[in-house]
Amino acid sequence: MSEIMNVSREDLFYQIKFTCQIPTFLEGIASRKIIADAAKKAGIEVVKEELQQAADSLRLANQLLKAEDTWAWLQKYHLSLDEFEDLAYTNLLSNKLAIHLFADQVEQFFYQHQIDYAGVVTYEVILDDEDLATELFYALQEGEISFQEIARQHIQNPELRRAGGYQGIRRRTDFRPEIAAAILAATPPQILKPIVTSKGVYLILVEEIIQPQLDEQLRVKILGDLFAAWLKQQIDKLEIVLQLENDNSQTESGSEYKVLN
Repeated sequence: MSEIMNVSREDLFYQIKFTCQIPTFLEGIASRKIIADAAKKAGIEVVKEELQQAADSLRLANQLLKAEDTWAWLQKYHLSLDEFEDLAYTNLLSNKLAIHLFADQVEQFFYQHQIDYAGVVTYEVILDDEDLATELFYALQEGEISFQEIARQHIQNPELRRAGGYQGIRRRTDFRPEIAAAILAATPPQILKPIVTSKGVYLILVEEIIQPQLDEQLRVKILGDLFAAWLKQQIDKLEIVLQLENDNSQTESGSEYKVLN
């Protein structure tokens, strides 16, 4: 039989402070308040049918396919049914506000930043020795060795080694800046000259650059990016003050101190 450990509210709050998470929690609180205020000013409302759909989506996202799964999840995160509904409501309100603010800007933003959304298919090997990387690069150019052979010889991770260093389809922002510039200037299929970084010397085969299409998935991503940037701007304008009525750990005579700008 397992032992029971009782955790108080004071224990919980101290752990948040102890792990230096107060700024993150305060940003979350500020975000909810900003979203609620902005939605109210914009006249955005949530109807019952929309809220039910948002709750269903939340359950699906957390793989809560059965009633018992939902109850177990609520118990794990110490949430009541009303709080679960509040969570679904906040998610829905955020989505509706994002659409209200930025839906008509997505297409223009996409065309202005197409290069950031291009898909890039690469194979990579990271070496410690620049001279060895250069030697292998020229051996590849002369056809004396294949990239797969280099991967088998120099990649320690078993899965990456078996895949020949295949990195999947990534976007510009997924690469280090010095690597992204070289990759997007390539004419696939092309082996790039070794790129020296603080992590090591990269030997990269650029197999394909996939031109982006503004499909629904990308539209949702851009909308989310625009909304996140807007929300950060709103938070940066605030001076968030944490009020602690019974915090004896503070040496100040007052019960407030500034946490974020």
